[in-house]
Amino acid sequence: MTVLQWLTAAMPLLSVFMLLVLLRMPARRAMPISLLVCTLLAYLVWQMPAVQLAAAAAEGLVIAATILWIVFGAILLLNVLQQTGAIDVIKAGFGAISPDKRVQLIIIAWLFGSFLEGAAGFGTPAAIAAPLLVALGFTPLSAVVLALVADSSAVSFGAVGTPVLVGIAQGVPGIAVDEVLQVALTAISIDIAVASWLPLLMVVMLTRFFSAKRSWRDGLAIAPFALLSGLAFTVPAYLVALLLGPEFPSVLGALIGLAVVCTAARYRVLLPARPWLFASSPADTLPRENSPAEQPAPSGFVSTPSMPLWRAWLPYVLVAALLVLSRMPGLPLKQSLQQLAWQWPAIFGTELSVSVSPLYLPGTLFVLVAIVSCFLLRGSSSMLWASCRHSGRMLLPSAIALAGAVPMVRIFLQSDVNGAGLPAMPLALAAEAARYLADSWLWFAPFVGALGSFIAGSATFSNLMFGSFQQAMAAEAGLAPTLVLALQMLGANAGNMICVVNVVAAASVVNLQGREGDIIRYTLWPMLFYCVAASSVAWLLFV
Repeated sequence: MTVLQWLTAAMPLLSVFMLLVLLRMPARRAMPISLLVCTLLAYLVWQMPAVQLAAAAAEGLVIAATILWIVFGAILLLNVLQQTGAIDVIKAGFGAISPDKRVQLIIIAWLFGSFLEGAAGFGTPAAIAAPLLVALGFTPLSAVVLALVADSSAVSFGAVGTPVLVGIAQGVPGIAVDEVLQVALTAISIDIAVASWLPLLMVVMLTRFFSAKRSWRDGLAIAPFALLSGLAFTVPAYLVALLLGPEFPSVLGALIGLAVVCTAARYRVLLPARPWLFASSPADTLPRENSPAEQPAPSGFVSTPSMPLWRAWLPYVLVAALLVLSRMPGLPLKQSLQQLAWQWPAIFGTELSVSVSPLYLPGTLFVLVAIVSCFLLRGSSSMLWASCRHSGRMLLPSAIALAGAVPMVRIFLQSDVNGAGLPAMPLALAAEAARYLADSWLWFAPFVGALGSFIAGSATFSNLMFGSFQQAMAAEAGLAPTLVLALQMLGANAGNMICVVNVVAAASVVNLQGREGDIIRYTLWPMLFYCVAASSVAWLLFV
């Protein structure tokens, strides 16, 4: 590639990094600018036909609409819980388990988020976990950053195993079923040594960057409990993958982890004597919002409002049940929900097409549960209508950002149709890197997976896009293909932390539009840790 072609292929990454991270431009401005620049370069340098550009952008707008629907449903559900007082009951319930905010972070973001990732994927965990953390007193910036960091390891088997069963199985031509399973087991075995540290990393980030005291020590003080929490998910997930296959490691691993960690927290196993609470002036105080006040540590029984705790949690139980039941391939509910589908084949006469099953989208399930919950929680139609209005008003900045980000991503991915005789831009970037890095590919394989998730917003698509490339690079570097593909999976997990689409969606749920660059600046370092640690463990144990 020429220098100009290389810059064109890298422009989606460079523009996002420059505008969001360096210039701190809000996504509602940065993403339309990035879309315009990338479209012009794709047309002039990559020589993509105008009709292909238009079709890819149209495909992106449809996908953006489905993401907005998920965001709307998540916001609506939270607003209903706030209107009916259920959130206050949930907050009191967590106080009964543990008033320690570090423990609450681990339970909600790491374990409950992993369960949601295993059941639904596609940005659902952060959209649910982040606002729940805010309701518990976390500031929006800390809630979004830590929810995104937590939504990583479980991605390997997210959406009932889709990154493995679709991403690896279909992204690597000729790969056998037993090889697919071996890739998955290799990935989760590496993850036991890597992802088990993520809860500790999260609590250290919480106490160092998102508290008035800015203390490393407060996070490290809970290290034994945090490591227990990490292993309580990764070890059961490995056993489930070994015994049952790739569909349910994240779902069952998270459920087992929740049982272990909640029990340990209730009986204060491995916990410091004094719980950690928020100070009165959190470090990430934002304009237009009230900082969470310091909360006194409850002693003994925590008084709750009149609503019983089980009823307050019922909406989340319904969401979790519907997500699992609607994603299990053996049940008729999945087929029934997918039967109603809107399709746009041969967009503008190209080979591109898009299909949406509105009843199958997580957003539809969120909206349905929100409506039902309003009456189960003894709310009123006026409460529901007020929640709908408030949720709708919050979507406009996110709609603008996603309408720029997702079409840009689709142009990047669909750029294989061009007059310059070049491959699609991501493959061109990967091939260019391979020319110089083949001898050290063990250390760079995860970053290719992260690149795919960062741009595409999906670990499944990253595995589909780069699976065959990683297999070829394994042969070139003299490495086992299963090991390199496992690193591709783990890198795709890491890229989920900084994925633009996920960042915009999670930020919009907690009304944090305009701070997307700040979010990526925080999640970039955990992403780098994940990739480097995965390669390090692979080098120590498998090479």
